[in-house]
Amino acid sequence: MLSKISESLTDLSGAERKVAESALAEPKWFVHAAVAEIAERASVSQPTVIRFCRSLGYKGLPEFKLALSASIGHEGMPYVHEELNADDDMASVVEKVLSNAAASILGARRFLKETELETAIAMLTHARRIEFYGVGNSGIVAQDAQHKFFRFGISTVAYVDTHIQLMAASVLSNHDVLVVISNSGSSIELLDAVSIAKENGAAVIAITRSGSPLAQLADCVLSIASQENVELYTPMVSRLLQLAVIDILAIGLALRLGETASLQLQKSKRSIHSKHLEYDKDKDSES
Repeated sequence: MLSKISESLTDLSGAERKVAESALAEPKWFVHAAVAEIAERASVSQPTVIRFCRSLGYKGLPEFKLALSASIGHEGMPYVHEELNADDDMASVVEKVLSNAAASILGARRFLKETELETAIAMLTHARRIEFYGVGNSGIVAQDAQHKFFRFGISTVAYVDTHIQLMAASVLSNHDVLVVISNSGSSIELLDAVSIAKENGAAVIAITRSGSPLAQLADCVLSIASQENVELYTPMVSRLLQLAVIDILAIGLALRLGETASLQLQKSKRSIHSKHLEYDKDKDSES
């Protein structure tokens, strides 16, 4: 069902697409919400919600909700995946894992604010040094961010150990930017590091849930939200959302830096080109 909604986006009107994105971003909420609540959340009229359902081939909102509920309704396999069970075949695994990921990424457009992204990129553009903090799955994303941003010739580092984060935060200054990545936004040690960084004048960008303790501390919040129960399941979609936000920031920064970024990236590519094994790609494609 989520896959069907995702694939329909290009065929929908602008207003109907807003309803689709609301359904993708929060499918479980959508199932129980009244038409007036959906219309308000999507910033459209109530008739638009009904037109959206009919555009997807349903008679109205109740029928659409039944179909959506059926596609996300079962409990799943504890600690593995909330939409899959042990008796599901591999086709179901592929369909549901990819559909959930695609739906969440497309639905993220409902939460990410262009003004906040512009603010974040402006802060990164003027930073003397950029540090990325994350723990666990978010720590992997922090390392991915450092791997992307150091190529612009900016001093960057990723710290995933909470003790090192506390020490590193203590030597930041008002010339530096700290990017903190956390799905829950409630890790005590991570919050302590953010508080120390802010005391030293560093600007803080948070990639986290809106309204979380981390969001309340940050100077700029890039809000992400997924329907995953991370208390029971290993985060999957939320990690992909974090990676997508990092890509948006990296590309946005590159565009802001212009030719300077292109030259730096060119140097980076050239430095490792000689380390790649040369082979005949055309011959390989024919075999």
